[in-house]
Amino acid sequence: MTFQEHILQGIPTVLPPKKEYDLSINHAPKRKEILSDDEKVLALKNALRYFPSENHSTLIPEFKEELEKYGRIYMYRLRPDYKMYARPIDEYPGQCLQAKAIMLMIQNNLDYAVAQHPHELITYGGNGAVFSNWAQYLLTMKYLGEMTDEQTLVMYSGHPMGLFPSHKNAPRVVVTNGMMIPNYSKPDDWEKFNALGVTQYGQMTAGSYMYIGPQGIVHGTTITVLNGGRKIAKNGEGLAGKLFVTSGLGGMSGAQPKAGNIAGCITVCAEVNPKAVHTRHSQGWVDEVVTDINALVVRVKKAQENKEIVSIAYQGNVVDIWEEFDKQDLYIDLGSDQTSLHNPWAGGYYPVGVAFEEANDLMANNPAKFKELVQESLRRQAAAINKHTAKGTYFFDYGNAFLLEASRAGADVMAANNIDFRYPSYVQDIMGPMCFDYGFGPFRWVCTSGNPEDLAKTDEIACEVLEEMIKNSPVEIQQQMADNIRWIKGAQENKLVVGSQARILYADAEGRINIARAFNDAIKAGKIGPVVLGRDHHDVSGTDSPYRETSNIYDGSKFTADMAIHNVIGDSFRGATWVSIHNGGGVGWGEVINGGFGMLLDGTIEAQKRLESMLFWDVNNGIARRSWARNDEAIFAIKRAMEIEPLLKVTIPNIVDENLLK
Repeated sequence: MTFQEHILQGIPTVLPPKKEYDLSINHAPKRKEILSDDEKVLALKNALRYFPSENHSTLIPEFKEELEKYGRIYMYRLRPDYKMYARPIDEYPGQCLQAKAIMLMIQNNLDYAVAQHPHELITYGGNGAVFSNWAQYLLTMKYLGEMTDEQTLVMYSGHPMGLFPSHKNAPRVVVTNGMMIPNYSKPDDWEKFNALGVTQYGQMTAGSYMYIGPQGIVHGTTITVLNGGRKIAKNGEGLAGKLFVTSGLGGMSGAQPKAGNIAGCITVCAEVNPKAVHTRHSQGWVDEVVTDINALVVRVKKAQENKEIVSIAYQGNVVDIWEEFDKQDLYIDLGSDQTSLHNPWAGGYYPVGVAFEEANDLMANNPAKFKELVQESLRRQAAAINKHTAKGTYFFDYGNAFLLEASRAGADVMAANNIDFRYPSYVQDIMGPMCFDYGFGPFRWVCTSGNPEDLAKTDEIACEVLEEMIKNSPVEIQQQMADNIRWIKGAQENKLVVGSQARILYADAEGRINIARAFNDAIKAGKIGPVVLGRDHHDVSGTDSPYRETSNIYDGSKFTADMAIHNVIGDSFRGATWVSIHNGGGVGWGEVINGGFGMLLDGTIEAQKRLESMLFWDVNNGIARRSWARNDEAIFAIKRAMEIEPLLKVTIPNIVDENLLK
């Protein structure tokens, strides 16, 4: 059977042979047992809905075993035998080019080189899923292979509800993930309803088919570390010889050492999972691996003396680093953390003093004890960080809910008012005022031909556009543009591609539209193949997250989610190829609402109209909200946007004289 025939077959009528559990790849940890006996029966009935009754007697004991062993029904038997990767777009079956692009993006999210736990359909973050089980994958790909330009596929948290009649200008796919009734968004609700097979955690770009490997977070971290370095610079000096300490080498966090190298500092990144350490080292994303804390101290001192640019993975717990570096009086310039603390009780954070395998056993079989150890570890980590910041270290929360979970554990992380945290989120101090408020955020593209030459051409096009724009750009945004010109010029030599031929940079609405328009012209001229546009949800408008993306909103509205909802609604009727809205991506279930999109450029005039309409809204929706919150940079940016587009009319806030309120 050919690859295309496999896709169009969907769920096979004759069950394939049962597959062995492959120990050679990274697997999701066992989820804790949370279902009652009646709910376990319900989970089985829910899973069996995908199969005709004659298969039920075969599948019931198998699915029951999966539920007991792993806490979920993944349907390993249905995992395809073909290699999982983003193929060139013309290798996918079907009569709709947009649907083929979506199939490409789905397979990229599940590529073994990209996905964190590929057999459990988890792309990154420990629980960020593309689908809940393999039946959903097979059925979704079949629907996309059959789709016409007059249909829309409706996705309910990984489940393909079906193809519905629509029209050519409607989105081809509409995705929701984890959209719970608010009172059912506690962490244990995710455990329960995910185990039942009725909802999932889509993270940000996992369940919206827009993950491009760690490159996206490499760029964001590079910009963050560069600007963090500017905040601590005494005389405008760079980061040479300065030390950045952090943790996590999994999906998103695996980008940190590479970003540190690009930014030009010494990076020490702790990771407890040996497989994750090996993967990042073998990929060249981290330079060296050290397993002994004393050897690490010696190595870092040498790097500081020689002002090296080097990244070092410490295979061990980051708490040991913070504590030992304090004892040795080893100065840390920048500090953060990027463990998956949105998911602290199921593998997102490992407690100090407990072996990796022992921790995995505890989280499944003694979750109460595991939680106790995690919270004790968070208290120790925060206490050690406090000692370093007293010496001058600049510590920032990297939006992974570190300070939130540390505060819940009783750690000393609160400010004097006992409302705010004593350390800022990186959005409050860096990305918000320096990037998001001006409209700069993650703009990404994927060359669907799979040809590296196409990616090189798009790099050149994007660079030419930005270099032309910076000549006449306001001084307020020239640093942002210069950083991204520097980034795109070094993109090829930094070997950032993992999986699909993809690229990311930060641009405002004008930059995104100009780059996309230039791509569409190049496609029309036959210089490159079709291109998929997208972004991380971590952006100007896409996400309402009070402890991350909207943490620099101070008018009391940071706990509202109007912006993200309006964003995805507006994108859907302005020309997006697919749209998605999620509960929980980035900082945890119930803590955030975020939306994303994908758009295919095919060289047509229709694609140009869509990109101009949708990209303008996608950015300026967020700038308008940030402006209304009285953020000075956003007020500047939205006024400039109204000068560029006469049809844009936004309500501008009146500013109160603070003295009148005293």
